[in-house]
Amino acid sequence: MTHRHDSLNEDTLPLPAEEWIAHDGVPLLKTLARALLVLEDTTGLDAFTLPYPAESQRALDRTVLACLLHGEEPPASLAELIERCRTLPLAEWPLDLPPDAVGPQDMLLDPDSGRPGDLCHEWAERCPDTAARFRDRMIVHTALRLCREYGEEEAYTEFRRLLVRRPLLTVAELSVLGGDLVLEPVYELVTRIYQEVPDSYLRDGHYSTCGRCLTLLTPVRDGSWWCERDRCRRIGPAPVGRRLERAVVGRPVQLERPLRQFVTGPGRAEADLEQGLLTLGLDVRMWPGYDAYDLLVTFPDGHRWAIDVKDWAHPVFLGRSARPVPADPPYDDGFWVVPQHRIAARPGYLAAFARARPARARDLPLLTDRALVSRAAARLRDLKTPGTRPRTAAGPNRTSPDGVPHA
Repeated sequence: MTHRHDSLNEDTLPLPAEEWIAHDGVPLLKTLARALLVLEDTTGLDAFTLPYPAESQRALDRTVLACLLHGEEPPASLAELIERCRTLPLAEWPLDLPPDAVGPQDMLLDPDSGRPGDLCHEWAERCPDTAARFRDRMIVHTALRLCREYGEEEAYTEFRRLLVRRPLLTVAELSVLGGDLVLEPVYELVTRIYQEVPDSYLRDGHYSTCGRCLTLLTPVRDGSWWCERDRCRRIGPAPVGRRLERAVVGRPVQLERPLRQFVTGPGRAEADLEQGLLTLGLDVRMWPGYDAYDLLVTFPDGHRWAIDVKDWAHPVFLGRSARPVPADPPYDDGFWVVPQHRIAARPGYLAAFARARPARARDLPLLTDRALVSRAAARLRDLKTPGTRPRTAAGPNRTSPDGVPHA
């Protein structure tokens, strides 16, 4: 899970920027990211007129000032600012940034569709607008509270599975969930977090989902599709999954954006890892102890691994949030896991994570999902080999002190 409820009172700012001026560095990046999300939600990034929304005007004004102070040509309009966010890597902006703040190819908007990507959402989440910042965690908190009041841990597990596996529902499918006794403690909450899909997703009278991550696809003017998940876009053109005809099913509903970003997306990484471990024949329990962590894996000899999956685009944000895996339910070895595609997309990801990691988490291993499955397979082989001691977190594959897994 990308953002767990136990981090609400933590300092999640990735960089010590409190003393920085608003028109430069980290504060300006946060303002830009938040402005882009507000603009997309209110008017769309390609359909806005004067007066601009206050957040967008603020971002434009501060960017202009930053450019002037650095002797650079400023954007002449909001449209030009948005174009820069879509085409110019952040490393080339006239900003004074600390090491590891941005990667060489980091951009706030996807260059093909012009829509905010994962990195934009992660930067925006560090804005002082607490209502937006904590929306996904507020929903998770509410679900946890309701399920605990009912004493139904299974209800919470099924709630999480719903958000991961069914980010889009027809009205009829939503109604059917009302008769699901397992989801009864959280059904009213479910009806509030699924929202009607706007017409911008329609093409030829149909809504289409991504065949990989199951979220709705956005039609692009050239006839292609845009998937909001970074992982899907890096793999290649989005395959069309479900096609829902508006005239037949009516207007479907989808999870609100914060939940798709910070629960559904990372949840797909959790589900993929679960499948990889199940394929090895291991016992895997998802979100144990009311989501204390993401996966509890039990080996044939009773040895248990606790795993938290962190599908974050920015390694410094992840490093600053690092903390030991919660001790209950009990386990023998604990890990944080990041999807392989994040490492491939950001050179130096693991090293940047290690530099940002606080002292309290210096011994926390961070592995890729592939490395974790490989380590689990190796441990199973050790169990089957007479006279071989099964490897643990302290064994031959342990993560090195700088956070990079040994080969």
